[in-house]
Amino acid sequence: MLLESVLIFFVLLAFFSYLRFHNAPSSSWLRYSWLLLCGASCGAAIGVKYMGVFSYLLLLGVASLHTWNMIGDQTVSHLSVCVQCVCRFVCLLVVPVLLYVFWFYVHLGILNRSGPHDQFMSSAFQAGLQGGLSRITQGQPLEVAFGSQVTLRSSTSQTIPCWLHSHKANYPIRYENGRGSSHQQQVTCYPFKDINNWWIVKNPGRQELVVGSPPQTVRHGDIIQLVHGMTSRYLNSHDVAAPMSPHHQEVSGYLDFNVSMAAQNLWRVDIANRAAESEVWKTIQSEVQLVHVNTSAVLKLSGMSLPDWGFHQLEVVAEKLFKARSSGWTVEEHRYGTSQEQEEREVELHSPTHIDVDRKISFWAKFLELQWKMLTVKQDDSEHKYSSSPSEWITMETNIAYWLHSSSNAQIHLIGNPVSWGVAILSLLAYQLLAAVYLLRRRRGFKDLPDGVWSQFVCLGCVCVGGWLVNFVPFLLMEKTLFLYHYLPALCYLYLLGPALLEHTHTHLLSSVTHRRALVVCASAVLFSAFLSYRTFCPLTYGSPELSANQLQKLKWKTTWDILYRRR
Repeated sequence: MLLESVLIFFVLLAFFSYLRFHNAPSSSWLRYSWLLLCGASCGAAIGVKYMGVFSYLLLLGVASLHTWNMIGDQTVSHLSVCVQCVCRFVCLLVVPVLLYVFWFYVHLGILNRSGPHDQFMSSAFQAGLQGGLSRITQGQPLEVAFGSQVTLRSSTSQTIPCWLHSHKANYPIRYENGRGSSHQQQVTCYPFKDINNWWIVKNPGRQELVVGSPPQTVRHGDIIQLVHGMTSRYLNSHDVAAPMSPHHQEVSGYLDFNVSMAAQNLWRVDIANRAAESEVWKTIQSEVQLVHVNTSAVLKLSGMSLPDWGFHQLEVVAEKLFKARSSGWTVEEHRYGTSQEQEEREVELHSPTHIDVDRKISFWAKFLELQWKMLTVKQDDSEHKYSSSPSEWITMETNIAYWLHSSSNAQIHLIGNPVSWGVAILSLLAYQLLAAVYLLRRRRGFKDLPDGVWSQFVCLGCVCVGGWLVNFVPFLLMEKTLFLYHYLPALCYLYLLGPALLEHTHTHLLSSVTHRRALVVCASAVLFSAFLSYRTFCPLTYGSPELSANQLQKLKWKTTWDILYRRR
Protein backbone atom coordinates (compact mmCIF):
# COMPACT_ATOMS: atom_id res chain seq x y z
CA MET A 1 0.00 0.00 0.00
CA LEU A 2 2.94 2.33 0.67
CA LEU A 3 3.96 2.09 -3.00
CA GLU A 4 0.70 3.58 -4.24
CA SER A 5 1.49 7.15 -3.18
CA VAL A 6 4.90 7.03 -4.91
CA LEU A 7 3.29 5.57 -8.05
CA ILE A 8 0.64 8.33 -8.10
CA PHE A 9 3.32 10.99 -7.71
CA PHE A 10 5.32 9.85 -10.73
CA VAL A 11 2.24 9.23 -12.90
CA LEU A 12 0.85 12.71 -12.24
CA LEU A 13 4.30 14.25 -12.71
CA ALA A 14 4.56 12.50 -16.09
CA PHE A 15 1.23 13.89 -17.34
CA PHE A 16 1.92 17.32 -15.89
CA SER A 17 5.31 17.45 -17.64
CA TYR A 18 3.90 16.25 -20.94
CA LEU A 19 1.07 18.78 -20.93
CA ARG A 20 3.54 21.56 -20.11
CA PHE A 21 5.58 20.42 -23.11
CA HIS A 22 2.52 20.20 -25.36
CA ASN A 23 1.19 23.65 -24.41
CA ALA A 24 4.57 25.44 -24.56
CA PRO A 25 5.39 27.56 -27.63
CA SER A 26 6.93 25.41 -30.38
CA SER A 27 9.76 27.90 -30.77
CA SER A 28 11.02 27.30 -27.23
CA TRP A 29 13.66 24.61 -26.93
CA LEU A 30 13.30 24.64 -23.14
CA ARG A 31 10.04 22.78 -23.54
CA TYR A 32 12.01 19.62 -24.33
CA SER A 33 13.25 19.63 -20.74
CA TRP A 34 9.62 19.01 -19.79
CA LEU A 35 9.48 16.13 -22.28
CA LEU A 36 12.66 14.64 -20.81
CA LEU A 37 11.20 14.93 -17.30
CA CYS A 38 8.06 13.22 -18.59
CA GLY A 39 10.07 10.26 -19.91
CA ALA A 40 12.03 9.97 -16.67
CA SER A 41 8.78 10.03 -14.66
CA CYS A 42 7.29 7.29 -16.84
CA GLY A 43 10.32 5.08 -16.25
CA ALA A 44 10.14 5.76 -12.52
CA ALA A 45 6.40 5.00 -12.40
CA ILE A 46 6.86 1.60 -14.03
CA GLY A 47 9.84 0.96 -11.77
CA VAL A 48 7.68 1.52 -8.69
CA LYS A 49 4.91 -0.84 -9.81
CA TYR A 50 3.90 -2.59 -13.02
CA MET A 51 0.56 -0.78 -12.68
CA GLY A 52 2.41 2.28 -13.96
CA VAL A 53 2.40 0.65 -17.40
CA PHE A 54 -1.31 1.42 -17.78
CA SER A 55 -0.83 5.17 -17.41
CA TYR A 56 2.35 5.05 -19.51
CA LEU A 57 0.51 3.44 -22.42
CA LEU A 58 -2.24 6.05 -22.13
CA LEU A 59 0.33 8.85 -22.25
CA LEU A 60 1.98 7.24 -25.28
CA GLY A 61 -1.41 7.13 -26.98
CA VAL A 62 -2.07 10.81 -26.33
CA ALA A 63 1.47 11.73 -27.43
CA SER A 64 1.10 9.63 -30.60
CA LEU A 65 -2.13 11.43 -31.49
CA HIS A 66 -0.49 14.82 -30.98
CA THR A 67 2.53 13.73 -33.02
CA TRP A 68 0.31 12.53 -35.86
CA ASN A 69 -1.48 15.90 -35.91
CA MET A 70 1.89 17.69 -35.90
CA ILE A 71 3.07 15.63 -38.88
CA GLY A 72 -0.04 16.70 -40.82
CA ASP A 73 0.53 20.40 -40.03
CA GLN A 74 1.73 21.94 -43.32
CA THR A 75 3.05 25.04 -41.56
CA VAL A 76 5.79 22.98 -39.87
CA SER A 77 8.93 22.36 -41.94
CA HIS A 78 10.12 18.85 -42.82
CA LEU A 79 13.27 19.29 -40.74
CA SER A 80 11.29 20.44 -37.71
CA VAL A 81 8.93 17.47 -38.04
CA CYS A 82 11.88 15.04 -38.13
CA VAL A 83 13.60 16.67 -35.16
CA GLN A 84 10.41 16.69 -33.07
CA CYS A 85 9.64 13.06 -33.90
CA VAL A 86 13.16 11.96 -32.91
CA CYS A 87 13.03 13.98 -29.68
CA ARG A 88 9.66 12.48 -28.73
CA PHE A 89 10.85 8.98 -29.57
CA VAL A 90 13.99 9.35 -27.46
CA CYS A 91 12.31 11.02 -24.50
CA LEU A 92 9.15 8.93 -24.35
CA LEU A 93 10.47 5.52 -25.40
CA VAL A 94 14.25 5.29 -25.04
CA VAL A 95 14.65 7.25 -21.79
CA PRO A 96 11.99 5.27 -19.81
CA VAL A 97 13.47 1.95 -20.95
CA LEU A 98 17.06 2.99 -20.17
CA LEU A 99 16.07 4.35 -16.77
CA TYR A 100 14.08 1.23 -15.90
CA VAL A 101 16.95 -1.08 -16.88
CA PHE A 102 19.52 1.15 -15.14
CA TRP A 103 17.82 0.89 -11.76
CA PHE A 104 17.60 -2.88 -12.05
CA TYR A 105 21.31 -2.90 -12.94
CA VAL A 106 21.97 -1.01 -9.71
CA HIS A 107 19.54 -3.25 -7.83
CA LEU A 108 21.13 -6.51 -8.98
CA GLY A 109 24.62 -5.11 -8.49
CA ILE A 110 24.05 -4.06 -4.88
CA LEU A 111 21.71 -6.84 -3.71
CA ASN A 112 24.05 -9.72 -4.54
CA ARG A 113 23.48 -11.83 -1.42
CA SER A 114 21.10 -14.68 -0.77
CA GLY A 115 17.77 -13.85 0.87
CA PRO A 116 14.58 -15.52 2.11
CA HIS A 117 12.82 -15.39 -1.28
CA ASP A 118 15.54 -16.99 -3.42
CA GLN A 119 13.24 -19.97 -3.96
CA PHE A 120 11.21 -18.01 -6.51
CA MET A 121 14.22 -17.79 -8.83
CA SER A 122 15.90 -20.40 -10.99
CA SER A 123 18.89 -22.41 -9.83
CA ALA A 124 21.17 -20.40 -12.13
CA PHE A 125 19.99 -17.13 -10.60
CA GLN A 126 20.41 -18.42 -7.04
CA ALA A 127 23.90 -19.78 -7.77
CA GLY A 128 24.99 -16.25 -8.72
CA LEU A 129 24.15 -14.91 -5.24
CA GLN A 130 26.54 -14.97 -2.32
CA GLY A 131 25.51 -17.53 0.27
CA GLY A 132 22.46 -19.77 -0.01
CA LEU A 133 22.56 -22.11 -2.98
CA SER A 134 25.99 -20.87 -4.10
CA ARG A 135 27.51 -22.35 -0.95
CA ILE A 136 26.03 -25.73 -1.86
CA THR A 137 26.87 -25.66 -5.56
CA GLN A 138 30.37 -24.19 -5.23
CA GLY A 139 32.89 -26.57 -6.75
CA GLN A 140 30.35 -28.75 -8.56
CA PRO A 141 31.20 -30.20 -11.98
CA LEU A 142 29.65 -28.24 -14.82
CA GLU A 143 28.98 -31.02 -17.36
CA VAL A 144 26.69 -33.93 -16.51
CA ALA A 145 28.24 -37.30 -17.34
CA PHE A 146 27.13 -40.92 -17.16
CA GLY A 147 27.59 -41.83 -13.51
CA SER A 148 26.81 -38.32 -12.26
CA GLN A 149 24.83 -37.98 -9.05
CA VAL A 150 22.28 -35.18 -9.45
CA THR A 151 19.23 -33.52 -7.92
CA LEU A 152 16.61 -32.42 -10.45
CA ARG A 153 14.61 -29.30 -9.68
CA SER A 154 11.39 -28.63 -11.55
CA SER A 155 11.62 -25.39 -13.52
CA THR A 156 7.84 -25.17 -13.83
CA SER A 157 6.54 -21.80 -12.61
CA GLN A 158 5.67 -22.72 -9.02
CA THR A 159 5.50 -20.53 -5.93
CA ILE A 160 7.42 -23.23 -4.02
CA PRO A 161 10.23 -25.14 -5.78
CA CYS A 162 10.46 -28.93 -5.62
CA TRP A 163 12.87 -31.69 -6.54
CA LEU A 164 12.35 -35.11 -8.16
CA HIS A 165 12.06 -37.50 -5.23
CA SER A 166 11.43 -41.14 -4.33
CA HIS A 167 11.24 -43.08 -1.08
CA LYS A 168 10.59 -46.59 0.24
CA ALA A 169 6.83 -46.48 -0.09
CA ASN A 170 4.71 -47.97 -2.86
CA TYR A 171 1.56 -46.79 -4.58
CA PRO A 172 -1.56 -48.41 -3.04
CA ILE A 173 -2.71 -51.54 -4.84
CA ARG A 174 -6.11 -49.90 -5.27
CA TYR A 175 -7.08 -46.24 -4.89
CA GLU A 176 -10.17 -44.96 -3.08
CA ASN A 177 -12.07 -44.58 -6.37
CA GLY A 178 -11.50 -48.26 -7.22
CA ARG A 179 -8.76 -47.81 -9.82
CA GLY A 180 -5.72 -50.03 -9.56
CA SER A 181 -2.05 -49.05 -9.64
CA SER A 182 1.23 -50.77 -10.45
CA HIS A 183 2.03 -50.97 -6.71
CA GLN A 184 5.55 -49.86 -7.56
CA GLN A 185 7.70 -47.38 -5.63
CA GLN A 186 6.36 -43.83 -5.42
CA VAL A 187 8.04 -41.04 -7.38
CA THR A 188 7.06 -37.52 -6.33
CA CYS A 189 8.30 -33.95 -6.26
CA TYR A 190 9.40 -32.87 -2.78
CA PRO A 191 9.64 -29.17 -1.79
CA PHE A 192 12.57 -29.64 0.63
CA LYS A 193 16.23 -30.60 0.39
CA ASP A 194 16.47 -34.31 1.15
CA ILE A 195 18.86 -37.21 0.63
CA ASN A 196 16.09 -38.99 -1.31
CA ASN A 197 16.23 -36.28 -3.98
CA TRP A 198 19.48 -37.74 -5.42
CA TRP A 199 19.48 -39.67 -8.70
CA ILE A 200 22.26 -41.29 -10.71
CA VAL A 201 22.52 -40.77 -14.47
CA LYS A 202 23.22 -44.23 -15.87
CA ASN A 203 24.37 -45.35 -19.31
CA PRO A 204 21.87 -48.05 -20.46
CA GLY A 205 24.77 -49.92 -22.13
CA ARG A 206 26.83 -50.21 -18.93
CA GLN A 207 26.21 -51.61 -15.47
CA GLU A 208 28.55 -49.19 -13.69
CA LEU A 209 27.10 -46.31 -11.68
CA VAL A 210 30.33 -44.33 -11.52
CA VAL A 211 31.85 -41.70 -13.77
CA GLY A 212 34.45 -43.07 -16.15
CA SER A 213 37.87 -41.64 -16.90
CA PRO A 214 37.63 -39.49 -18.88
CA PRO A 215 33.98 -38.65 -18.08
CA GLN A 216 31.50 -39.49 -20.84
CA THR A 217 29.29 -36.39 -20.99
CA VAL A 218 25.57 -36.56 -21.65
CA ARG A 219 24.39 -34.58 -24.68
CA HIS A 220 21.10 -33.52 -26.19
CA GLY A 221 19.30 -36.54 -27.61
CA ASP A 222 21.18 -39.15 -25.53
CA ILE A 223 19.26 -42.03 -23.95
CA ILE A 224 19.74 -42.41 -20.21
CA GLN A 225 18.41 -44.25 -17.19
CA LEU A 226 17.87 -42.53 -13.84
CA VAL A 227 18.61 -44.66 -10.77
CA HIS A 228 17.42 -43.50 -7.36
CA GLY A 229 20.47 -43.03 -5.19
CA MET A 230 19.12 -44.39 -1.90
CA THR A 231 16.89 -47.25 -3.13
CA SER A 232 18.53 -48.16 -6.48
CA ARG A 233 15.13 -48.14 -8.22
CA TYR A 234 15.00 -47.08 -11.88
CA LEU A 235 12.79 -44.15 -12.89
CA ASN A 236 10.00 -45.83 -14.84
CA SER A 237 6.75 -45.03 -16.62
CA HIS A 238 4.16 -47.21 -18.31
CA ASP A 239 0.58 -47.36 -19.55
CA VAL A 240 -0.90 -47.17 -16.06
CA ALA A 241 -3.01 -44.20 -15.00
CA ALA A 242 -1.42 -41.75 -12.56
CA PRO A 243 -3.03 -41.69 -9.09
CA MET A 244 -4.44 -38.15 -9.10
CA SER A 245 -4.36 -37.45 -12.86
CA PRO A 246 -5.75 -40.56 -14.58
CA HIS A 247 -5.41 -38.97 -18.02
CA HIS A 248 -1.61 -39.06 -17.52
CA GLN A 249 0.80 -41.99 -17.10
CA GLU A 250 2.06 -43.11 -13.72
CA VAL A 251 5.75 -42.55 -12.91
CA SER A 252 7.34 -45.01 -10.52
CA GLY A 253 10.52 -46.56 -9.20
CA TYR A 254 10.50 -49.94 -10.99
CA LEU A 255 9.95 -53.10 -8.96
CA ASP A 256 9.83 -56.48 -10.70
CA PHE A 257 6.81 -58.35 -9.29
CA ASN A 258 6.98 -61.06 -12.03
CA VAL A 259 3.55 -60.05 -13.36
CA SER A 260 4.56 -59.57 -17.01
CA MET A 261 5.07 -55.83 -16.50
CA ALA A 262 8.41 -55.19 -18.15
CA ALA A 263 10.61 -52.27 -17.16
CA GLN A 264 10.23 -49.16 -19.28
CA ASN A 265 12.99 -47.01 -17.85
CA LEU A 266 14.68 -45.37 -20.82
CA TRP A 267 14.53 -41.57 -21.09
CA ARG A 268 15.75 -39.23 -23.83
CA VAL A 269 17.43 -35.98 -22.79
CA ASP A 270 15.93 -33.00 -24.62
CA ILE A 271 17.78 -29.75 -23.77
CA ALA A 272 15.16 -27.03 -24.31
CA ASN A 273 17.56 -24.06 -24.19
CA ARG A 274 20.31 -25.66 -26.28
CA ALA A 275 22.49 -23.59 -28.59
CA ALA A 276 23.47 -26.58 -30.79
CA GLU A 277 22.15 -30.08 -31.48
CA SER A 278 25.19 -31.60 -29.75
CA GLU A 279 24.80 -29.44 -26.64
CA VAL A 280 26.21 -30.93 -23.42
CA TRP A 281 23.87 -31.23 -20.43
CA LYS A 282 25.15 -28.62 -17.95
CA THR A 283 24.57 -28.16 -14.24
CA ILE A 284 22.17 -25.29 -13.43
CA GLN A 285 22.43 -23.81 -16.94
CA SER A 286 20.53 -26.44 -18.97
CA GLU A 287 16.77 -26.84 -18.82
CA VAL A 288 15.95 -30.37 -19.94
CA GLN A 289 12.85 -32.33 -20.76
CA LEU A 290 12.98 -36.05 -20.05
CA VAL A 291 11.07 -37.87 -22.78
CA HIS A 292 10.00 -41.46 -22.11
CA VAL A 293 11.36 -43.55 -24.96
CA ASN A 294 8.59 -46.19 -25.00
CA THR A 295 5.61 -43.82 -24.97
CA SER A 296 7.06 -40.41 -26.00
CA ALA A 297 5.54 -38.95 -22.82
CA VAL A 298 7.30 -36.18 -20.94
CA LEU A 299 8.16 -36.18 -17.23
CA LYS A 300 6.40 -33.28 -15.50
CA LEU A 301 4.47 -32.04 -12.48
CA SER A 302 0.72 -32.45 -12.65
CA GLY A 303 0.01 -29.66 -10.15
CA MET A 304 -1.85 -32.08 -7.84
CA SER A 305 -0.89 -33.16 -4.33
CA LEU A 306 -0.97 -36.80 -3.24
CA PRO A 307 -3.15 -37.85 -0.26
CA ASP A 308 -1.96 -39.25 3.05
CA TRP A 309 -0.41 -42.37 1.54
CA GLY A 310 1.81 -40.08 -0.59
CA PHE A 311 2.68 -37.83 2.37
CA HIS A 312 0.99 -34.90 0.55
CA GLN A 313 3.94 -34.55 -1.80
CA LEU A 314 3.43 -33.28 -5.36
CA GLU A 315 2.42 -35.73 -8.06
CA VAL A 316 4.84 -36.46 -10.93
CA VAL A 317 3.38 -37.85 -14.16
CA ALA A 318 4.32 -38.55 -17.75
CA GLU A 319 2.20 -36.58 -20.24
CA LYS A 320 2.02 -37.31 -23.95
CA LEU A 321 0.62 -33.92 -24.93
CA PHE A 322 2.70 -31.21 -23.33
CA LYS A 323 3.56 -27.53 -23.47
CA ALA A 324 7.17 -26.72 -24.20
CA ARG A 325 7.89 -24.77 -20.99
CA SER A 326 5.74 -26.73 -18.56
CA SER A 327 7.90 -29.81 -18.09
CA GLY A 328 11.51 -28.67 -17.66
CA TRP A 329 14.03 -29.91 -15.08
CA THR A 330 17.33 -28.37 -14.00
CA VAL A 331 20.29 -30.12 -12.38
CA GLU A 332 20.86 -28.15 -9.20
CA GLU A 333 23.28 -30.21 -7.08
CA HIS A 334 25.78 -32.39 -8.89
CA ARG A 335 28.78 -34.57 -8.12
CA TYR A 336 30.72 -37.21 -10.04
CA GLY A 337 29.94 -40.63 -8.58
CA THR A 338 32.94 -42.81 -7.61
CA SER A 339 31.31 -45.57 -5.52
CA GLN A 340 29.74 -48.63 -7.12
CA GLU A 341 28.51 -50.29 -3.93
CA GLN A 342 25.25 -49.10 -2.38
CA GLU A 343 26.56 -48.49 1.15
CA GLU A 344 29.57 -46.54 -0.09
CA ARG A 345 27.37 -44.57 -2.48
CA GLU A 346 25.00 -43.53 0.33
CA VAL A 347 27.94 -42.10 2.24
CA GLU A 348 29.21 -40.39 -0.91
CA LEU A 349 25.89 -38.65 -1.50
CA HIS A 350 26.58 -36.54 1.60
CA SER A 351 30.04 -35.44 0.41
CA PRO A 352 30.60 -32.50 -2.00
CA THR A 353 33.15 -32.44 -4.78
CA HIS A 354 35.75 -29.68 -5.18
CA ILE A 355 35.96 -28.59 -8.80
CA ASP A 356 35.70 -24.81 -9.13
CA VAL A 357 33.35 -23.75 -11.91
CA ASP A 358 32.19 -20.19 -12.65
CA ARG A 359 28.50 -20.37 -13.58
CA LYS A 360 27.45 -16.75 -13.13
CA ILE A 361 24.73 -15.72 -15.54
CA SER A 362 24.69 -12.38 -17.32
CA PHE A 363 22.85 -9.26 -16.16
CA TRP A 364 20.36 -9.55 -19.04
CA ALA A 365 19.54 -13.16 -18.11
CA LYS A 366 18.92 -12.10 -14.50
CA PHE A 367 16.94 -9.03 -15.59
CA LEU A 368 14.63 -10.96 -17.92
CA GLU A 369 14.09 -13.77 -15.42
CA LEU A 370 13.21 -11.29 -12.68
CA GLN A 371 10.67 -9.53 -14.93
CA TRP A 372 9.13 -12.87 -15.90
CA LYS A 373 8.87 -14.00 -12.27
CA MET A 374 7.24 -10.73 -11.21
CA LEU A 375 4.63 -11.17 -13.93
CA THR A 376 3.92 -14.89 -13.55
CA VAL A 377 4.59 -16.06 -9.99
CA LYS A 378 1.28 -16.34 -8.16
CA GLN A 379 1.08 -15.62 -4.47
CA ASP A 380 -1.25 -17.36 -2.07
CA ASP A 381 -4.76 -17.16 -3.53
CA SER A 382 -6.49 -17.52 -0.16
CA GLU A 383 -9.11 -14.90 0.61
CA HIS A 384 -7.92 -12.04 2.81
CA LYS A 385 -10.20 -10.52 5.42
CA TYR A 386 -9.92 -7.08 3.84
CA SER A 387 -9.73 -8.09 0.19
CA SER A 388 -12.39 -6.63 -2.08
CA SER A 389 -13.66 -6.59 -5.65
CA PRO A 390 -13.41 -3.58 -8.02
CA SER A 391 -17.17 -3.07 -7.96
CA GLU A 392 -16.97 -2.41 -4.20
CA TRP A 393 -14.39 0.34 -4.65
CA ILE A 394 -16.68 2.69 -6.58
CA THR A 395 -19.37 2.76 -3.90
CA MET A 396 -16.96 2.63 -0.92
CA GLU A 397 -18.30 -0.69 0.31
CA THR A 398 -14.97 -1.68 1.85
CA ASN A 399 -12.18 -0.43 4.08
CA ILE A 400 -8.89 -1.80 5.43
CA ALA A 401 -7.96 -1.82 9.13
CA TYR A 402 -4.18 -1.49 9.54
CA TRP A 403 -3.67 -0.94 13.27
CA LEU A 404 -5.54 -1.25 16.54
CA HIS A 405 -4.13 -0.12 19.88
CA SER A 406 -3.55 -3.00 22.26
CA SER A 407 -5.60 -1.49 25.09
CA SER A 408 -7.76 1.27 23.61
CA ASN A 409 -10.02 2.02 20.64
CA ALA A 410 -7.35 4.01 18.77
CA GLN A 411 -7.04 2.58 15.26
CA ILE A 412 -5.91 3.38 11.73
CA HIS A 413 -7.92 2.54 8.61
CA LEU A 414 -7.65 3.07 4.90
CA ILE A 415 -11.07 4.54 4.22
CA GLY A 416 -12.23 7.03 1.63
CA ASN A 417 -13.66 10.50 2.08
CA PRO A 418 -17.33 9.90 1.24
CA VAL A 419 -17.86 13.42 -0.13
CA SER A 420 -14.84 13.61 -2.42
CA TRP A 421 -15.38 9.99 -3.44
CA GLY A 422 -18.95 10.76 -4.46
CA VAL A 423 -17.95 13.95 -6.29
CA ALA A 424 -15.39 11.95 -8.26
CA ILE A 425 -18.01 9.48 -9.51
CA LEU A 426 -20.46 12.30 -10.29
CA SER A 427 -17.73 14.04 -12.31
CA LEU A 428 -17.27 10.88 -14.37
CA LEU A 429 -21.00 10.59 -15.06
CA ALA A 430 -21.30 14.32 -15.81
CA TYR A 431 -18.48 14.22 -18.36
CA GLN A 432 -20.00 11.22 -20.13
CA LEU A 433 -23.40 12.89 -20.29
CA LEU A 434 -21.95 16.20 -21.48
CA ALA A 435 -19.78 14.46 -24.10
CA ALA A 436 -22.79 12.54 -25.43
CA VAL A 437 -24.84 15.76 -25.75
CA TYR A 438 -21.98 17.58 -27.51
CA LEU A 439 -21.44 14.71 -29.95
CA LEU A 440 -25.12 14.44 -30.87
CA ARG A 441 -25.43 18.18 -31.40
CA ARG A 442 -22.23 18.34 -33.46
CA ARG A 443 -23.56 15.46 -35.53
CA ARG A 444 -26.66 17.55 -36.26
CA GLY A 445 -24.52 20.52 -37.24
CA PHE A 446 -24.62 22.53 -34.00
CA LYS A 447 -21.19 23.57 -32.76
CA ASP A 448 -21.64 24.66 -29.16
CA LEU A 449 -17.88 24.99 -28.65
CA PRO A 450 -15.13 26.50 -30.79
CA ASP A 451 -12.75 23.94 -32.30
CA GLY A 452 -9.98 24.82 -29.86
CA VAL A 453 -12.22 24.42 -26.80
CA TRP A 454 -13.68 21.19 -28.23
CA SER A 455 -10.18 19.77 -28.70
CA GLN A 456 -9.37 20.71 -25.10
CA PHE A 457 -12.57 19.01 -23.91
CA VAL A 458 -11.68 15.83 -25.84
CA CYS A 459 -8.14 15.88 -24.44
CA LEU A 460 -9.61 16.20 -20.95
CA GLY A 461 -11.62 13.02 -21.53
CA CYS A 462 -8.64 11.15 -22.97
CA VAL A 463 -6.44 11.95 -19.98
CA CYS A 464 -8.88 11.88 -17.05
CA VAL A 465 -11.59 9.44 -18.15
CA GLY A 466 -9.04 7.38 -20.06
CA GLY A 467 -6.74 7.36 -17.02
CA TRP A 468 -9.58 6.10 -14.83
CA LEU A 469 -10.44 3.37 -17.32
CA VAL A 470 -6.91 2.05 -17.87
CA ASN A 471 -6.28 1.94 -14.12
CA PHE A 472 -9.63 0.38 -13.19
CA VAL A 473 -10.77 -1.98 -15.96
CA PRO A 474 -7.67 -4.27 -15.84
CA PHE A 475 -8.53 -5.20 -12.25
CA LEU A 476 -11.87 -6.57 -13.45
CA LEU A 477 -9.88 -9.15 -15.45
CA MET A 478 -7.26 -10.04 -12.84
CA GLU A 479 -7.39 -13.26 -10.83
CA LYS A 480 -5.57 -12.04 -7.75
CA THR A 481 -6.33 -10.79 -4.28
CA LEU A 482 -7.28 -7.11 -4.56
CA PHE A 483 -7.54 -4.34 -1.99
CA LEU A 484 -9.01 -0.87 -1.82
CA TYR A 485 -5.65 0.83 -2.33
CA HIS A 486 -5.45 -0.61 -5.85
CA TYR A 487 -8.17 1.90 -6.78
CA LEU A 488 -6.25 5.01 -5.67
CA PRO A 489 -4.37 5.68 -8.98
CA ALA A 490 -7.65 5.51 -10.93
CA LEU A 491 -9.40 7.72 -8.39
CA CYS A 492 -6.77 10.45 -8.78
CA TYR A 493 -7.76 10.94 -12.42
CA LEU A 494 -11.36 11.59 -11.37
CA TYR A 495 -10.14 14.11 -8.79
CA LEU A 496 -8.48 15.95 -11.70
CA LEU A 497 -11.63 15.68 -13.81
CA GLY A 498 -13.90 17.46 -11.30
CA PRO A 499 -12.14 20.87 -11.24
CA ALA A 500 -11.68 20.78 -15.02
CA LEU A 501 -15.40 20.19 -15.52
CA LEU A 502 -16.15 22.98 -13.06
CA GLU A 503 -13.98 25.38 -15.04
CA HIS A 504 -15.56 24.24 -18.33
CA THR A 505 -19.06 24.78 -16.96
CA HIS A 506 -18.20 28.19 -15.51
CA THR A 507 -16.50 29.43 -18.68
CA HIS A 508 -18.46 27.90 -21.56
CA LEU A 509 -21.90 26.82 -20.32
CA LEU A 510 -22.96 29.58 -17.93
CA SER A 511 -23.21 33.09 -19.36
CA SER A 512 -25.25 34.69 -16.56
CA VAL A 513 -23.35 36.24 -13.67
CA THR A 514 -26.02 34.96 -11.30
CA HIS A 515 -25.59 31.40 -12.52
CA ARG A 516 -21.83 31.63 -12.19
CA ARG A 517 -22.12 32.91 -8.64
CA ALA A 518 -24.50 30.09 -7.81
CA LEU A 519 -21.96 27.63 -9.19
CA VAL A 520 -19.23 29.14 -7.01
CA VAL A 521 -21.48 28.85 -3.95
CA CYS A 522 -22.24 25.20 -4.74
CA ALA A 523 -18.56 24.41 -5.28
CA SER A 524 -17.68 26.11 -2.00
CA ALA A 525 -20.36 24.08 -0.21
CA VAL A 526 -18.96 20.86 -1.65
CA LEU A 527 -15.42 21.78 -0.59
CA PHE A 528 -16.62 22.62 2.90
CA SER A 529 -18.51 19.30 3.07
CA ALA A 530 -15.37 17.44 1.98
CA PHE A 531 -13.41 19.20 4.73
CA LEU A 532 -16.05 18.29 7.34
CA SER A 533 -15.97 14.69 6.15
CA TYR A 534 -12.18 14.72 6.45
CA ARG A 535 -12.38 16.06 10.01
CA THR A 536 -15.02 13.47 10.91
CA PHE A 537 -12.89 10.52 9.79
CA CYS A 538 -9.55 11.89 11.03
CA PRO A 539 -9.54 9.61 14.10
CA LEU A 540 -9.74 6.59 11.79
CA THR A 541 -7.11 7.97 9.42
CA TYR A 542 -4.47 9.03 11.93
CA GLY A 543 -5.38 6.94 14.97
CA SER A 544 -5.86 10.03 17.14
CA PRO A 545 -7.80 11.10 19.10
CA GLU A 546 -9.14 7.91 20.63
CA LEU A 547 -12.90 7.50 20.27
CA SER A 548 -15.39 5.63 22.42
CA ALA A 549 -17.28 2.61 21.15
CA ASN A 550 -20.44 4.73 20.65
CA GLN A 551 -18.52 7.34 18.64
CA LEU A 552 -16.99 4.62 16.48
CA GLN A 553 -20.41 3.13 15.83
CA LYS A 554 -21.61 6.53 14.57
CA LEU A 555 -18.71 6.56 12.06
CA LYS A 556 -19.85 3.29 10.58
CA TRP A 557 -21.77 4.91 7.74
CA LYS A 558 -21.95 1.65 5.82
CA THR A 559 -22.77 -1.74 7.29
CA THR A 560 -19.98 -3.31 5.20
CA TRP A 561 -17.26 -1.24 6.91
CA ASP A 562 -15.24 -3.14 9.48
CA ILE A 563 -14.80 -0.68 12.35
CA LEU A 564 -13.12 -2.21 15.40
CA TYR A 565 -14.03 -1.24 18.94
CA ARG A 566 -13.85 -2.50 22.50
CA ARG A 567 -16.86 -2.27 24.77
CA ARG A 568 -16.05 -1.04 28.26
